Amino acid sequence: MRVLLAFDKFKDSLTAREACTTAATALGERHGDWTIDACPLSDGGEGFSEILTAAVGGQIVPTSVTGPRLRPAASAIGVVALARIPRAAHAFLPPLAFTDGSSPTVAVIDMASASGLALLADAERDPWATTTVGTGELIRHAARQGVSAILLGVGGSATHDLGLGALAALGISFHASGVGPVFPPVPARWNEINRIEGRIAPALPPIRIACDVSNPLLGPRGAAATYGPQKGLRPADLPRLDGESGRLAQMLCAHCGQPDSLMVVPGAGAAGGISFGLMTAADAQLIPGFDLVSAWLDLEARLAAADLVITGEGRFDDSSLDGKGPGAVAARALALGKKVHVFAGRATATRPPANLAVHSITPEGVPLDQALRDAALYLARSVHAAF
Repeated sequence: MRVLLAFDKFKDSLTAREACTTAATALGERHGDWTIDACPLSDGGEGFSEILTAAVGGQIVPTSVTGPRLRPAASAIGVVALARIPRAAHAFLPPLAFTDGSSPTVAVIDMASASGLALLADAERDPWATTTVGTGELIRHAARQGVSAILLGVGGSATHDLGLGALAALGISFHASGVGPVFPPVPARWNEINRIEGRIAPALPPIRIACDVSNPLLGPRGAAATYGPQKGLRPADLPRLDGESGRLAQMLCAHCGQPDSLMVVPGAGAAGGISFGLMTAADAQLIPGFDLVSAWLDLEARLAAADLVITGEGRFDDSSLDGKGPGAVAARALALGKKVHVFAGRATATRPPANLAVHSITPEGVPLDQALRDAALYLARSVHAAF
């Protein structure tokens, strides 16, 4: 029996790699003769850089950056030779040429490690006060490594600053009348800003943003309305934050000579609008995140080789079946005629395919803090029980 383990993270509990390791150990205890293929997944959030870099034997380069509330944050970038990236994934990168027999390199960055929600205690989560300066520092650090392209995952952000903090780290400044630059340009200080100066250095490598959401920047499906509450936004503050977002977005478009229509591009609202900011000021382009990860990890071939596919994440709900992450893995595996099991901290999907086995690993009545703390134990028990 050949088993593919393709877990995403269990948020605030297990990384994707830890979930795969836990399930592999549990299976090995019962079925020592089974062949296990562990394939940790990422949705562009925590672990994106580490998973993609490790999958192709790249180098992790540690660094320290400015965290979302201005404290230092330990972070890293991945540096990967293009020659080691599966050819199917090249389609998601800018055209890169081999010169003098050497391979160009690609930097892999996850925003979560610099500007992520997981870096903050619950009481610190406030989109008015958090900044993406650290993500800009990661991009700047990657450029100094001499890479030919930058791949940025934007899941798990703590911010709603339209990426202005990142742009400030890359050479653009935001000014108020009679005072120096407003830094960091967090939303709490947007009412002071009336002028933008500077440009991003032309030597910055092309940026591709791995993104699987389709939200525009503003409005009822925009960044603030959709993601603001999980970042600490109070409902009463939504109209003001959305209104100020529109004003700053128009200023940035005018400064960069870009059309306002960038605000309605699907995905512009990803990660508090950093997609919009980088598209507007740095000519970044959005790419489908799961498709990139699938190609990078050679997931299609690994699914085809498996007899049994096991996937999962912290919460498996109806949104999980919308074509990304474990839901996409399950759908593709079922289409190939594979046996598929999903394990989740909480499984609440109301319309899973009839032939998909879904397991909720958390016992009834267990409080959330205990569920998060003991997720590895519950996952191992559930895998034992299923196989």
